[in-house]
Amino acid sequence: MKKRILYGSANYEEIVAKHGYFVDKTEYIAKLEEVENPVFLRPRRFGKSLWCRILECYYSIHMKDRFEALFGQTWIGRNPTPFKNAFFVLHLDFSVVELGRDISIIQRSFDQACNGKMAGLVSRCSAWFNEPVAVDFEKSAVFNLEGLLRRIDQGGLPPLYVIIDEYDNFANQLITGRKDDLYRRLTADDGFLKTFFKTLKEGRKTGVITNIFVTGVLPITMDELASGFNIARFITLVDHFEAMLGFTQTEVDRLLDDIYADYRLDPSTRSEISQILKAHYNGYHFTSPLGEPIYNSTLIMYFLVEFCERGGRIPRFLTDMNLRTDLSWVRRITSSYPGSTEAFVDNLVTRNVIPYDSNFLSSKFDMRQFFDEGFFPVSFYYLGMLTIQDDFYLKLPNLNMRQIFVEYFNELHHIDVSTRYTEIMQAFVAEPDIPALFTGYWREYVSQLPEAIFQKVNENFYRTTFYELCSRYLSSWIAFTVENSYPKGKSDLEFIGKFHEKFAGMRWVIEFKYFSNAGLSQMKTTVEAFTLQEADTVQIRGYAEGVREQYPECRVSLYVIYCFGNQGFRVFEVT
Repeated sequence: MKKRILYGSANYEEIVAKHGYFVDKTEYIAKLEEVENPVFLRPRRFGKSLWCRILECYYSIHMKDRFEALFGQTWIGRNPTPFKNAFFVLHLDFSVVELGRDISIIQRSFDQACNGKMAGLVSRCSAWFNEPVAVDFEKSAVFNLEGLLRRIDQGGLPPLYVIIDEYDNFANQLITGRKDDLYRRLTADDGFLKTFFKTLKEGRKTGVITNIFVTGVLPITMDELASGFNIARFITLVDHFEAMLGFTQTEVDRLLDDIYADYRLDPSTRSEISQILKAHYNGYHFTSPLGEPIYNSTLIMYFLVEFCERGGRIPRFLTDMNLRTDLSWVRRITSSYPGSTEAFVDNLVTRNVIPYDSNFLSSKFDMRQFFDEGFFPVSFYYLGMLTIQDDFYLKLPNLNMRQIFVEYFNELHHIDVSTRYTEIMQAFVAEPDIPALFTGYWREYVSQLPEAIFQKVNENFYRTTFYELCSRYLSSWIAFTVENSYPKGKSDLEFIGKFHEKFAGMRWVIEFKYFSNAGLSQMKTTVEAFTLQEADTVQIRGYAEGVREQYPECRVSLYVIYCFGNQGFRVFEVT
């Protein structure tokens, strides 16, 4: 039976029942049991909700009869811990809490959400209670939680395992919505949220709660709750938990092996697909740059759904449109420092890296710090827009994030990317001509840049903005990658003719070189008189050897593009 690709599913039982593809991470269940009250943060779309459901299925006593069906083929099914199906499980999801114009509305929604989950728990586990347990929906979540813990304790019943998914979701919405006063009231010492976490802490102290697993995106709210829940152990930055969510290269390779076999896809396309996936979805280092980079797992599944539904054809758009909502965070975080916003975004677009203080990459910090100018890099790290390059710099992890920041760069500098490029792009599709394409980019795009930008530009800037513009118009026929690794180095930019479109088998490898206006002047030459440099010819031919070895059937075209400040450019084809 062919498996299904269930994009976005956070229901583990559904994945098993529908025979969906599943990357087995269950060995981390045993590792988590060694940690008291773990808090694990990850950016959106890294599979946090699915992981929470897996934990619920594993620990819930009422699912004991389904253990073999749900976990028989997994690592934990072959190596179960003594605590499998041993607890009552209260699985809370704070993303369902609705916002309102005042704190009472938020509290009402919070109480309803939590009370509903507690009512579901006592209903499913009613056989273990000596007498019926009622959840009073007219009372607060704290009142009902205290009552539930009391009944468990007095009855000598299985302890409670608490899972809190998206613990910071509604708080984050208050932050992005600029409702800072409501946020402060939400996290106040006498607020309902801190009181709720104090009750959980007390349950851990008495042993009625066996453990608490918390996940979310940002550490802000947890820091604000520190006095109410100071027992949390942050494992976000612990090396051996880095790959608990997200996919490793080995896991992606295994997934592709299964899908290519099940869907009978052409094996000759496999290498090209792997290269595209790596360029767009890989590159995350959450603890150390020395470890293996992590793929965004949800975006991998997004691509594979589109890929298989199209019969093994590469989708036109490689980014889930939901990713665009991340720009709201960029605007919110940087809005307090309008002068610094441009500098921050310009730096990432030009250099692809930003300096940071590694001491700030702590597990917790408060909202004031989060929006402080010096914390910009760390804030974006937690949001998944930046990743660790080394102890001194963070960087954009992949092409998806480069696109987002170029879009914001264009927005900040009022650069038109929509109304003046049709003829240029149509001409390339009709007859591919890299020199003509770059000429059009320079004439229409570069000419719009503010004069001050030319004090910052470099080869990465021209490469990235050229790629982003071309991807808008040419993605039906061409895929793009940057910094592909070959034995003789990394290529700057490659246009890859999609194997199912008119440019199948064609590759354009482009190397960018930059000279400032001063640098050009020192060479005592002009743009028009500048000639192709022998070292650059050798360099790009070295890349071509790697391309032809990896893709022996492809037709490779090589170009070196020299950019000279704001004075002009030269494009040379290397034969």
